[in-house]
Amino acid sequence: MPVPKNLSSVLKSVTKPGRYTGGEFNSIIKNKETVKCRFAFCFPDTYEIGMSNLGVRILYDVLNKDEDVWCERVYAPWTDMRDKMREYSIPLSAIESGDPLGEFDLVGISLQYELCYTTALAMLGLANIPLWSKDRSEDAPIIIGGGPCAYNPEPVADFFDLFNIGEGEEVLLEISHLYIKMKEEGTYSRSAFLREASHIEGVYVPSLYRAEYNSDGTLKEYEPIYFDVPRTVKKRIIADLDKAPYPEKLVMPYTETVHDRIVLEVYRGCIRGCRFCQAGMVYRPIREKSPEVLCKAAKCLYESTGYDEISLISLSISDYSRLPELTDSLLEWTDEKRVSLSLPSLRVDSFSEELMKKVSSVRTAGLTFAPEAGTQRMRDVINKNVTEEDLLRSVRIAFRGGKSNIKLYFMDGLPTETLDDIKGIADLAKLVVNEYFAIPKPERPHGIGVTISVSCFIPKPFTPFQWEKQDSFSLLEQKQAHLRSCITDKRIKYNYHDAKTSFIEAVLARGDRRVAPVIAYMVKNGAMLDAWDEGFDFDKWMDAFEKCGVDPAFYTTRGFATDEVLPWDIIDCGVTKKYLLSEREKAYRGVTTPSCAEHCNGCGANKLGGNNKWCK
Repeated sequence: MPVPKNLSSVLKSVTKPGRYTGGEFNSIIKNKETVKCRFAFCFPDTYEIGMSNLGVRILYDVLNKDEDVWCERVYAPWTDMRDKMREYSIPLSAIESGDPLGEFDLVGISLQYELCYTTALAMLGLANIPLWSKDRSEDAPIIIGGGPCAYNPEPVADFFDLFNIGEGEEVLLEISHLYIKMKEEGTYSRSAFLREASHIEGVYVPSLYRAEYNSDGTLKEYEPIYFDVPRTVKKRIIADLDKAPYPEKLVMPYTETVHDRIVLEVYRGCIRGCRFCQAGMVYRPIREKSPEVLCKAAKCLYESTGYDEISLISLSISDYSRLPELTDSLLEWTDEKRVSLSLPSLRVDSFSEELMKKVSSVRTAGLTFAPEAGTQRMRDVINKNVTEEDLLRSVRIAFRGGKSNIKLYFMDGLPTETLDDIKGIADLAKLVVNEYFAIPKPERPHGIGVTISVSCFIPKPFTPFQWEKQDSFSLLEQKQAHLRSCITDKRIKYNYHDAKTSFIEAVLARGDRRVAPVIAYMVKNGAMLDAWDEGFDFDKWMDAFEKCGVDPAFYTTRGFATDEVLPWDIIDCGVTKKYLLSEREKAYRGVTTPSCAEHCNGCGANKLGGNNKWCK
């Protein structure tokens, strides 16, 4: 593989050089002289994280199936490699060709979590691409943002030329084909291309909108600057997942990655409607794949990779309506091949002995459940729709099935939460321990460990709680300390998320375009890999807010008025604001909403289409 000057000698001096060498089995090489559009797909985290991302795998496959497009991969370097690149003026380059990022036509950046923003911009800096879209020349690449964070693109809107809102399998090809068409016709210019791209459903071009603010600092409106630019941008979905493209081969890493296994996407969307969960709202409507299509994909990927584990993924895998049929079909050949099945994201109210037996070959002694709150009152507020008995029944099955370690996920800082609700987390964990000892000693596994992991609530866009304020540091720290004092059993381990990290995440999740200078300031002063403990520096963030004249509390502990124009109102995710407000009102009354499987609750996502049996 061709490599930039000095790179070969540099690789000897950095950790995990396999992150940068490329040449992996099943990677795709094309003739760059004959393709018409070169697309660089950037993942703003390290190689081992990015190589495990299913979205990257799908879109890499989709783009490369087009003979006119060559999609290559780019990952963020670790700090030692970053420093060497700066020292020796080595530009950030693609894995497949070794060509600098600045030589590509289109550069897509997947924004999976808010703290990756500094990394994304640092990657542009390492490629000598101007951070601000307004500063890029005619021959600079078009920078495209996408992923979950694109549902509020405003904090980074001024750095991107356009955003793909929603699912990208069709949109990215349409953008690529438009680029090719305009180049061949001789009509291409950055401004002409961006205006034409804004006509593609699911494409948001920030430079074509003007943001106006009220005297109190709240948003007044977003106004398109041209008549032909849509006032709101409706997300794109793939209506029929059975017909959606899916990789038949996977790029096989030479180094260890986070998820070295076959991943099968079973369905998109969620039937549950937890009021804190952004993914459960923005990925609607629910669309399932058939067991026949999934089994065919699993066999194909097994034959092309040799992986010995298959992970069935979705937001809640046990809600897949044909799960017994799917697991039975897979077990017909996976047992013989000694391939294990992994079912993450299990719900406590749909976990069963039969299901556990089907995944008993997974090499683990534990299971993970997410009650999210410690009391039934609080679980009703967030619409979790699970009970204490659901959890105890599930752990009873797990213990009798030989599982000795249980991990429980919770949140603190939820709307209406009290210290009694916090104490309920400790009480629930103690009940799980008691359930273990209620089983006769000869019938239970050796040892018991219960880990409770507690994250801080962040009021995310497009949720019923999007208007809520975030708890202050002092209150979150008080709740964390209170929970620690309530845990008296040494068999219960307590982990919690840093409130400072959650505060910055909330600003970036709920911010508008006035937050952009803060992010740029951080990058200019060396910020990168903020999603890692080694890279995150809270004091530097607070200094950046002060230097840029931005009050972070305006986006966090202030909360938003229900009649306020929100930064993400420019996006139409399908779920209506009327529905979200109704769910918020029910939360304050402690009233739950049944799942989509029970009846349609009228969220509005049905207008997007999709081959599902739930939306009416």
